[in-house]
Amino acid sequence: MTLAAFLRHLAFCAALAAISAVMVRAMISARVMDVPNARKAHRNPTPKGGGVGVVVAFMLGIAVLYGTATFSRIADPYFRGVILASAAIAVVAFIDDIRDWPFTVKLGAQLLAALAAVGSGLYITVFRLPYIGPVDIGWWGIPATVAWILFATNAMNFIDGLNGLAAGTALVACIFLALIAQSQEGWFVYFAALLLASGLAGFLPFNFPRARIFLGDVGSQFCGFVLAVLGVAAARFGAVEMSFLLVPMLLSGVLFDVAFTLIRRAVAGERVTQAHRSHLYQVAQRAGMDANVVAMVHWGFAALGGVVALLFVHAPPERKPMLALLLLVPQLVWLAYVASRARRANLGAW
Repeated sequence: MTLAAFLRHLAFCAALAAISAVMVRAMISARVMDVPNARKAHRNPTPKGGGVGVVVAFMLGIAVLYGTATFSRIADPYFRGVILASAAIAVVAFIDDIRDWPFTVKLGAQLLAALAAVGSGLYITVFRLPYIGPVDIGWWGIPATVAWILFATNAMNFIDGLNGLAAGTALVACIFLALIAQSQEGWFVYFAALLLASGLAGFLPFNFPRARIFLGDVGSQFCGFVLAVLGVAAARFGAVEMSFLLVPMLLSGVLFDVAFTLIRRAVAGERVTQAHRSHLYQVAQRAGMDANVVAMVHWGFAALGGVVALLFVHAPPERKPMLALLLLVPQLVWLAYVASRARRANLGAW
């Protein structure tokens, strides 16, 4: 890619960030309020739905990409599947921000959006593994891809509980994903990651360090869904063994927190679909850690995942599993630290 082309991309992204900011400001005026309750960290009613700016910026950008770009296109069925599924998840999540639907309704809508993406042909059937080579799992790739999309979508939704945490983490992940995709000439993933980053860049100043508006389900679910779909597309980088791990590495902090919390609650016999405040990031904040610091810790996890992912791309095949597992170390350290603070704060079983 030439410097001139890169600068054009940045100018286009800056324009989308400005559009996102305008939409976020409009949503503040619309005053779709998030009312505090026992499971939320904020104390005063605050507007939500700021993710509308992220969605509008991304969808405008993807429409331009679909209509005019040639270097960054994927096959039309995949392209249409991404656009329609992303729009569907955004609309349903925005209605949920207004009506506060039960989790089962949200999950059903997410499932339909995931099936729309998979139905367009965007799913994984072949995993390229070191020492073993390509492993074709056939039709099992369809439910595996759907499960990944649902988990990543909800993980980003669950992690959106402190100012700037979800949006900042997704922004860092998008920047690194664009860098990785550019190095592999995965131009659709590159451009789509930049588009999502643009929308988040327009939103984040309104949400961190002080929140004038929250991302809302429309933003958190949308970001999780788009990153999950880009993870499926990145899994097709033919020159990189185990490329299906790239986006999970970028979201390692989010995925670890959600997976650990779900497992811990299931083992304790709690309903995993019931609202709670026992995610690690929530426990850290309840134990006295500054909320902005907790958010920046997760930004750091995403940045570390990005650095390791860049090394992963160029590492010899035999070292890739070790690099991926390396990201568990900071998560285990974080878990130990949060548990220690919880004990000192007498939070009991959280």
